[in-house]
Amino acid sequence: MKAIMVMFDSLNRHMLPPYGGDWIHAPNFARLAARAVTFDNAYAGSMPCMPARRELHTGRYNFLHRSWGPLEPFDDSMPELLKRNGVHTHLASDHPHYWEDGGATYHGRYSTWEFIRGQEGDPWKGQVADPEMPENLKRVRMPSYRQDWANRQHMPTEDLHSQTRTFDAGLEFIRTNHAQDNWFVQIETFDPHEPFFSHKRYKDLYPHDYDGPHFDWPDYKRVVETDEQVRHARYEYAALLSMCDHSLGRVLDAMDEHGLWEDTLLIVNTDHGLLLGEKGWWGKSVQPWYNELVHLPLFVWDPRDGRAGDRDDALVQTIDLAPTLLEYFGVAIPADMQGLPLNGDRRREAALFGIHGGHVNVTDGRHVYMRAPATAANAPLLEHTLMPTHMKNRFSPAELADLELAEPFSFTKGVRTLLIKGRTLLNPFHHGTLLFDLKADPEQLDPIADDDVELRMAALLVELMRDNEAPPSQFERLGLPSTGKVTEEHLLVRAQREQARRAAEPLPDLSDFPLLRTPIKALVADPRAAEVLRAHLPGLLDSEMLQLVAGTPLIDLAAMAGALVPTAALRAIAAELAELPA
Repeated sequence: MKAIMVMFDSLNRHMLPPYGGDWIHAPNFARLAARAVTFDNAYAGSMPCMPARRELHTGRYNFLHRSWGPLEPFDDSMPELLKRNGVHTHLASDHPHYWEDGGATYHGRYSTWEFIRGQEGDPWKGQVADPEMPENLKRVRMPSYRQDWANRQHMPTEDLHSQTRTFDAGLEFIRTNHAQDNWFVQIETFDPHEPFFSHKRYKDLYPHDYDGPHFDWPDYKRVVETDEQVRHARYEYAALLSMCDHSLGRVLDAMDEHGLWEDTLLIVNTDHGLLLGEKGWWGKSVQPWYNELVHLPLFVWDPRDGRAGDRDDALVQTIDLAPTLLEYFGVAIPADMQGLPLNGDRRREAALFGIHGGHVNVTDGRHVYMRAPATAANAPLLEHTLMPTHMKNRFSPAELADLELAEPFSFTKGVRTLLIKGRTLLNPFHHGTLLFDLKADPEQLDPIADDDVELRMAALLVELMRDNEAPPSQFERLGLPSTGKVTEEHLLVRAQREQARRAAEPLPDLSDFPLLRTPIKALVADPRAAEVLRAHLPGLLDSEMLQLVAGTPLIDLAAMAGALVPTAALRAIAAELAELPA
């Protein structure tokens, strides 16, 4: 038995030809769909990158107990279980988060692994002098932004691109071992995650007139760019997606060449999608988890049943991939895994998804229910972990100063975890609790208020949370019962409808209010403008926060932190600034 997983990051389902993306050049995804089963109802679970990969290893949800971090000492790891049972597991990846503090225990679970350098500001090439960086629309420029431009200099041709070298490494494993038995290779590229760095032949697939600033790395925020700039960024993403399609085709060619369709499981998947201007948003994590982000592409070829060109509408999730691979190789599935093998008869009624500290969401395939915190405090929010690590660094001593020990969960194998006060960058309370009917509103543009539907979906949400042994703090944070029945008194859609409406209100049109592009420090230099800002945003000018955002235009601040700068206040400020004498 052999298995290949081709995993992409931020791969948008709705842009792929098998899912209706008719303007994208991706013939190999169409070729794959003709040879495999295309899943129409695949959903993410825990977001973003490393929480999704913990699910890939453990087959259970991550986000209700902790945020981004490594595998825990008590975790069952699918690649490690395969390794222990005589299956050679190999990881070939350019995903930089595997080699940061918050991902440091994943790659060691494989028999062998190979890391390709250079993606998204990976601290790869040391260069003291600043690299040449073009005029760019990106506003958030952390050190990784500068490093990325240093790295790009070392990938001037497609053969040197980190994605190409990742697939080179994975294909080398296949060529070396295709005649052997009992192996699993995971070929995982960070693409088409931002920045959308690709080479000319892929950009040429999407000809368009554009003479604006460089723009292939949108910030996570509301869209404030022009329609032309948005269209250009989408084409940059599309070019990188077409490069991913070419790399996928190389794997399909290898399966043809070595006759692997006869005895090799093939899974092609992703962790989540990415908003590219849809609903007026860029990126992920800072807005509700709309379907563009969580309704995933998934393709599976299983040589045992030989289903090719089929569609499957079963409600499946990332947590199903670990038990699928264990079952395929005849390895016992641990009791702690919640996922279901994809070729089994069992089906789930609903799927849970979200990010630690954010909305807790559930879908039954027809409706999507996004449960916000019951109060603006978004509390209590607690981390249950023995690996206190953020994405790129360890928890600070200050964060650990008041830690306690929690009682064990059934899946911690009798071990007590640390109990640490959690934190989240943005508060989901701002967006309110949302309910969507995907049949009537597939683009999730018009949330509904229906008490009967909300009651049913809230009951499904609570049932899944209890099945996952969600800690009591999560039920309290959401205003839901940890025991007993969900009743009308627990409903929140109507109670939070007005705040949800305010959060979804479009930003002002900059053609009408050009002063909103002026940096805040330039506005406050005029005492009259400063008084306008102070009247509508009293906390901004009179706190240390002004030091952080002084160089930021007001429109960009509103795009990144809508709870801080509500759209109504922004419109009022713009109107009053426009009335000031020049």
